[in-house]
Amino acid sequence: MGAGELLALASAAFFGTTHFLSALLARRADATAVALYAQLGGSVLILAVAPLVPASSVTVSALAWGALSGIGTGLGVTFLYRGVSRGRLSVVVPLSDVGALMLPVLVGVLLLGERPSSLSWAGIVVAMPALWLVSRSAGEGDGEGSVSGGSVDGLIAGAGFALQFIALARVDSAAGLWPLVASRFASVIAIVPLAVGAHAALHMRPRVLLGALGTGALGTIAIALYTWATWQQLLAIAVVLAALYPVIPVVLGLTVLRERVSRAQVLGLVLAAAAIAGIALA
Repeated sequence: MGAGELLALASAAFFGTTHFLSALLARRADATAVALYAQLGGSVLILAVAPLVPASSVTVSALAWGALSGIGTGLGVTFLYRGVSRGRLSVVVPLSDVGALMLPVLVGVLLLGERPSSLSWAGIVVAMPALWLVSRSAGEGDGEGSVSGGSVDGLIAGAGFALQFIALARVDSAAGLWPLVASRFASVIAIVPLAVGAHAALHMRPRVLLGALGTGALGTIAIALYTWATWQQLLAIAVVLAALYPVIPVVLGLTVLRERVSRAQVLGLVLAAAAIAGIALA
């Protein structure tokens, strides 16, 4: 396995770990506050590391695309943490991942004139029932299901992460890590109005605050590793490996947190995995 593959696989591990730890924190403090402090922690780390990475051409365009990706990041993490704070981790995270992969493909088709392969289209088609099944919770009485807690948040988070990946794909590697600096600071700015609108309780215990800052640093390491992997012309492989990140929070949610899912949701998770694989591999 080459360096690029290892970087992409490491990014998936960091993404998965970040989401699991953030889910635990979001159940002990205000989810929006956790997202805000996490992005602040990530901003400090990337600002310290960026000068160490060569950057031959830092253009306004590269910084603008980085900032746009940050808006997606801010929306993504805020709604993801809200979702896992009131829903099942093993349900919300896969929902966000399917959206994060499916939407860039649709944008490429509708706006950029791209022509996805049949495998990619199959993944999109499979994603539709997967999203419906995973987002359902067991109903009462007549056995009908309703939208499970946190599912809508997971879908919105997926849209945010999709914007993040679409924008980062437009960044020139010659800009080094400075677009990621712009991304992290833009994510903080994007979260502030959400925190104000939700009347988020920004005060939290020191241990929880340090945890939030730490998870943000892990998230920044994850996106930096993914970016480095794509610079080595291993975009397809990087996407495949990075798409594996829900495995970590889902498995830990089912085992450590003892979350329970319905049969329909299990089927939906299987279809979601198939959809992710089809879209990513294509």
